[in-house]
Amino acid sequence: MIRDFNLIIIGDEILHGSRQDKHFPFFKNLLETHGLRLGLVQYLPDERAVLSKQLARSFSDGLPAFVTGGIGATPDDHTRQAAAAAAGLPLERHPEAAALIEAVTRKRGEALDSPEHRQRLHMADFPQGAQTIPNPYNGIAGFSLMRHYFLPGFPVMAHPMAEWVLRSHYADSFHRISSAQRTILVYGLPESRITPLMEDLERTYAGIRTYSLPSTGRTEADGTHILPHIEFGLKAEGGACVHIDTAWAQALAVLRELGAELEEAQEAV
Repeated sequence: MIRDFNLIIIGDEILHGSRQDKHFPFFKNLLETHGLRLGLVQYLPDERAVLSKQLARSFSDGLPAFVTGGIGATPDDHTRQAAAAAAGLPLERHPEAAALIEAVTRKRGEALDSPEHRQRLHMADFPQGAQTIPNPYNGIAGFSLMRHYFLPGFPVMAHPMAEWVLRSHYADSFHRISSAQRTILVYGLPESRITPLMEDLERTYAGIRTYSLPSTGRTEADGTHILPHIEFGLKAEGGACVHIDTAWAQALAVLRELGAELEEAQEAV
């Protein structure tokens, strides 16, 4: 059963800020909707040597990964070649992917011997043994290799393709592990005062994870003052969920004994 997925986002335009990344929030939400989660996110440049090195590491991790960007056929697209190098495989023309591109060319009214079509066919050159991922937007396929799913950089294409990957290959992993979380805002205490509590909870309750996110406070545009505080919480998965209410009751009692002022946490604190 699979729970964690990695995400690799490729593109100089994202690293340099000329385009805003829309992939991270989408993939985070998509996975969480199905009871899955992101394990690691990388942003990489359009540099073949860097891509090959990082993809080799990702292949060796053994976790499934979505990879967006760089699978086109222009000189700044290096992902197909880098994936082949990372896997130690040659590039070869995939017959199904080539047939899909031929259909696109015919639909556009172009000849199969045109320079445009010959250039477009490079997008059917995949690492040997790769499988196609259907692209409902324009018909030009992405590819999968070693549980890595290579998608275009355009969200309008990549996002429905990613949904297809999950439905087609990981439906048996949807919502297989239960999870629980508790959160409170803590005022009037530094992290150093609550650290012993966090350590004690993790020792006492197997599988319970604690976290603290300090805020220095701020003044909103309407003049509202938000005091310095800590967002404190517990997380649990699987069998550990049965302990979270007991652990939470203990946490709240200790925080009150320490003199903290507690407030229910709102989204986007």
